Amino acid sequence: MDPRLEKLFKLPDKQKITLFVALLVIEAAALVWFLYLPKHQELGKLTGEHAALQKEIAEKTSIAGNLPKLQKEYDELNASLAQALTELPNSREIPSLLTGITDVGKGAGLDFLVFKPKAEVKKDFYAEVPVDVVVSGTYHSVASFFASVANLPRIVNITNVDFTEVRAAGSRMTTKVSCLATTFRFLGKEEIQNDKTKPKK
Repeated sequence: MDPRLEKLFKLPDKQKITLFVALLVIEAAALVWFLYLPKHQELGKLTGEHAALQKEIAEKTSIAGNLPKLQKEYDELNASLAQALTELPNSREIPSLLTGITDVGKGAGLDFLVFKPKAEVKKDFYAEVPVDVVVSGTYHSVASFFASVANLPRIVNITNVDFTEVRAAGSRMTTKVSCLATTFRFLGKEEIQNDKTKPKK
């Protein structure tokens, strides 16, 4: 027999038990260090990945559930855009729109003294088309003209209204009114592109 083993067997029982317990502790520590901890870390990593996947699935399920609602909102936005397009003329329709404004004024009984289109003011995707207007007529005719312009199918803003030369004409009051009538039009893609490529002053 190996002398070292004989020496171990001859040790007192108390020392044998202590040595056996020490060997068990070392073996347990080795098992924990080399087997349990790596598996525990791997499990933690997989648990995190699983939670992330569950969250992603929940988000995508929520989006899929909201798809009909989002589609409805998209359709409503498209309908609003189509409506806006009908209210903003393109460049070909501007002359007829301006003619329509004068027709409305004459129909209300106004005399046009000045009707002078000014230079367009280009914005991001649309242009303002301002027109200096000076008319004369009764207060009722002026009010009727402004109401008719507000009811046009196209957007026309009336600003800078100034009443002058107020006179009595029989039982009615007449006046001269100067104002700025501004309509708008969408810019074409080429116009927007050209504006972007122009060097800024």
